[in-house]
Amino acid sequence: MKAKNNITRRGFLKNIGVATSVLAFPSIIPASVLGKNGAVAPSERIQVAYISCGGISVTGDRPFTENPHCQVVAACDPIRDRRVAKQTLINKMIGKEKSIENYKGVREYNDFRDVLASPDVDAVYVSTGDYWHVPISIAAAKAGKDMHTEKPLGLCIGQCLAMGRAVEKYNRVFQYGTEARSFIHTRMAIELVLNGHIGEVKEVYVWAPPGQSGGSATPVLPVPEGFDYDLWLGPAPEAPFCKDRWSQSGIYYIYDYAIGYIAGWGAHPIDMVQWWADKTGQGIPLEYEGTGTLPDSGLFNTIVHWDMTCRYRSGVTLHFMDQVSAKAKISKDEKLTWDDKWEHGVIFVGTKGEVYLKRMAFKTNPMTLMKVAKNPGDIRLPASSDHNANWIHCIKTREQPVSDIYSAVKSDILCHLCDISVRTGRKIRWDPVKETIVNDPKAVKMMSRPMRAPYDKLMLL
Repeated sequence: MKAKNNITRRGFLKNIGVATSVLAFPSIIPASVLGKNGAVAPSERIQVAYISCGGISVTGDRPFTENPHCQVVAACDPIRDRRVAKQTLINKMIGKEKSIENYKGVREYNDFRDVLASPDVDAVYVSTGDYWHVPISIAAAKAGKDMHTEKPLGLCIGQCLAMGRAVEKYNRVFQYGTEARSFIHTRMAIELVLNGHIGEVKEVYVWAPPGQSGGSATPVLPVPEGFDYDLWLGPAPEAPFCKDRWSQSGIYYIYDYAIGYIAGWGAHPIDMVQWWADKTGQGIPLEYEGTGTLPDSGLFNTIVHWDMTCRYRSGVTLHFMDQVSAKAKISKDEKLTWDDKWEHGVIFVGTKGEVYLKRMAFKTNPMTLMKVAKNPGDIRLPASSDHNANWIHCIKTREQPVSDIYSAVKSDILCHLCDISVRTGRKIRWDPVKETIVNDPKAVKMMSRPMRAPYDKLMLL
């Protein structure tokens, strides 16, 4: 199946006002792509391109190369060494999988706009820095591509809302990179809660690893050869090149590129809670208040520690903290237990018990609830055993993936509202109907971020 795409390369590039390089098509077409020997026919294979080839993209390598329903055709990154390494790796993996010597079917690109203008790309796997997630994903939607976009979603609330509108307007299949929804124990644990085995939920505790302080803008370094630094910065403000700016730590802890681990890691456990909240009609909390600490020196300037109390319309209280704050709070509660091995997690506290959940495990109180986890009751969640395969399947069927855009927008806004509360030092109230912060003009301004031209045009729907 091909994604509908009537846009021309020339027209697309003209619309965003930036010239790009010439496309390079493969010179060899593997026999398996032609549908021989029982392989999936070309018309039924989803052709996928990587946009960004850093460490996070590794999670897609084997699931894509071994999935007969998709074909990796491109690797894109403004850092030449990274994209060439990915191209070489995927060519080798596909060649080995299909017993094709010297397979050369994966192209390499510097600029994602060339990828989106390519008519043979059906879908893109977006694993850039946080600040690029939404602009690239919206551009992909406009170009007729489906997308798997890594968490967290947007650099601000306005971007989250725009992403939701883009997916709906262009009828795209969007999978959020919160892969814990495809872990069986995540689904089993939440189904225990949904089916009433811990009684009525009264409180939820959520925590993630803390952020970091430090980093230095000096020494200013020359941009390495093969590094398109201006494109790497993209919509972010111009800034001198230095080691700590483009390193993995930099893109997580510099406010121009992210809001820190409150969303960068917090997105994982918060998404687990959102899965429950969506099923019960909770939405997201309407009130946010608490404390947090920001670095007072260095290049890194996102929240390091936070301790937030958030309240749903139903009266349920959500405690969202970093690991250090969570240990201090949960250890004092005689009814709850703290495990130092759980650097992140969720505790659903009900009138009859608790469910503890993290990415790779869950446990219950009382322990007897574990016995009913495989058959918890009539309320069930969508089942997925492979996050990337679920995305490919939904592209073909046009179904909603297990981590859909609607849930992604809500859970990411929750993280942003906590960040805004810490930065303003005030209680923040959210109006879910008008989709805005209530009676706080300064906080409302923080719902959006300026973007550097010409990349700001990517956000136009």
